Amino acid sequence: MIARSTIDQVYETARVEEVIGDFVNLKKSGSNFKGLSPFTDERSPSFMVSPVKQIWKDFSSGKGGNVVAFLMEHEHFTYPEAIKYLAKKYQIEVEETQQTNEQKEQANERESLYLVSEFAQQYFTEVLWNTEPGKAIGLSYFKERGFTEETIRKFGLGYGLDQWDAFTNHALEKGYKLEFLKKTGLSIVKEDPIRPGESKKFDRFKGRVLFPIHSLSGRILGFGGRILTKDKKAAKYVNSPESEIYHKSKVLYGIYFAKQAIAKEDNCYLVEGYTDVIQLHQRGIHNVVASSGTALTPEQIRLVNRLTKNITVLFDGDAAGLRASLRGIDLILEQGMNVKVCTFPEGEDPDSFAKNNAFEEIVLYLQEQSKDFIQFKTSLLAADSANDPIKKADTVREIVSSISKIPDRIKREIYIQECAAIMNISEEVLFNTLAQMSKKAYSDANKQARVSQKAFEVVKDKKDQARVDVQYELERKIIEILLLYGNEHQQFEDLLLKENDDGELVLEPENIEAKVYEKIYLDLQEDEIEMTHEQFRNIYYRLIEALHEKEDFTITTFLNEIDQEMVKDISSILMEEEKYALHNWESKDIYPKDKATSISQLVSETILTLRCYLIKKRINSLQKNTEDTTADNRETLEEIVNYLQLNKLLNNKLNRVLS
Repeated sequence: MIARSTIDQVYETARVEEVIGDFVNLKKSGSNFKGLSPFTDERSPSFMVSPVKQIWKDFSSGKGGNVVAFLMEHEHFTYPEAIKYLAKKYQIEVEETQQTNEQKEQANERESLYLVSEFAQQYFTEVLWNTEPGKAIGLSYFKERGFTEETIRKFGLGYGLDQWDAFTNHALEKGYKLEFLKKTGLSIVKEDPIRPGESKKFDRFKGRVLFPIHSLSGRILGFGGRILTKDKKAAKYVNSPESEIYHKSKVLYGIYFAKQAIAKEDNCYLVEGYTDVIQLHQRGIHNVVASSGTALTPEQIRLVNRLTKNITVLFDGDAAGLRASLRGIDLILEQGMNVKVCTFPEGEDPDSFAKNNAFEEIVLYLQEQSKDFIQFKTSLLAADSANDPIKKADTVREIVSSISKIPDRIKREIYIQECAAIMNISEEVLFNTLAQMSKKAYSDANKQARVSQKAFEVVKDKKDQARVDVQYELERKIIEILLLYGNEHQQFEDLLLKENDDGELVLEPENIEAKVYEKIYLDLQEDEIEMTHEQFRNIYYRLIEALHEKEDFTITTFLNEIDQEMVKDISSILMEEEKYALHNWESKDIYPKDKATSISQLVSETILTLRCYLIKKRINSLQKNTEDTTADNRETLEEIVNYLQLNKLLNNKLNRVLS
């Protein structure tokens, strides 16, 4: 268990905008930051971070919370893992109390897979640096590739002994379960054909140099292993299989080491292999990631999209590889990103080019040789279609097909103009072709939508349509007021119900001074009003208690002391109105009113509105009772009249006209 003092220090030190900034490209928006949601696929920002409140809210998925909640949602950390991650980031020493055996057993399967993977990385690194085979084979290979010791250690590179079960046996001896070794793919378990019922255990990465694959936050997800012997039966590269923590299509090699540089440079270099990433990184080009030899996927592109809108794809001079790359470029365009392509001289790839050139030379080459995708694709396809009208027509169609993938209409038009100039063809023809393609795509999408709609068609009853829950909204508003202004002193107009000289009920105002939380608490207690929604009721009593006990109450401190489910609810309440900032109303000369300018009025109106709502609810209940019984209803009717009078007085105070 992590000591409370460590948790408090982590919360005091960690900045939500700094931590989330490692995963999402945030841009200033007034006093807040905004960015693309890391949880959904979107092109317009709906993700808000408040440095003042130290919370975040994702309006596209509904998720929100404090800095720990973000790590638990985004990285699937447990609470202790999130605290340890923040402690490491801010160089805070973690003080722990002894865990019981029962607590250790409660670690879930996902965490067990992470622990096994992290243990494996440490083991393979240990073998590389501290065993004779590791130094003679693995370390020698990495040094021959031109990697320095500092780089080898930074990327956690390792070596697996050329023995059938060296790693598996070592892991079992250290208490790691075979079940998790098998699920991560580190060990292969097969039925023994000679002894039925028994199984044989093998190391997947036997005799290979190892490249650990990190998540965006730096956790080990899996490994890529390269064989060094000339065994024709064995694959040159072997990757960890798919598991609960490792999904190849959602991971980019090197993203952990590149994320800050990508956001800073506002560009990401995309290469193919592990050594390409490491060599460029070693030379000083840090904003580089690899698709690890797999075909590029939309999930991988969206991972980059959180950090920048610009991708530069780096390829060697291999013509077959270049053609295959065109499919990946179309995928990037579909995600609304800007694409450039840079090819290296024949016989060179990013690895060899970085190894043989200085940092300044590499930077200059990338700047000068990076072409816009349209220039690259046109020059590549035009070379194949020279002097052949049929091939040229196919080339033009293929280029326009790529342009049709771009969501932005202005960009599409500019690219059409550029393509027309390069291919010496009229813009009108290209625009017509683009329109035909767009029309067909729209028609296909509509057909698909109609099929899906039929498959899941539900007949809706008008009576079942959602209605606004007034009491829910008012209780939510009370919690918001307590959070934002609970400890502030205000002048309030209290309303006393009295009879005047004519025997009529009137509301007599009386000015009082009180803290906001005291006014709300006393008003609700006087009217015997109880929060009807459990989530608000729990927050309300915790808030009142905290505001009463602490003169220096702050939202940040309060959030650090409650459970994560309550943190999520509170962040949703506090950030609800921040979503309007996403629309940038000021640029349209619309200026929303600041609530803080009239706190006492806000409190009074909210409580009065709740009173009116509950009175109306009571009147409806009493009226129903008179309809359901034939007994003498004079007392009930008198009570209804009194409530109607009170309701009228309160609504007059709110400047509302009753029907």
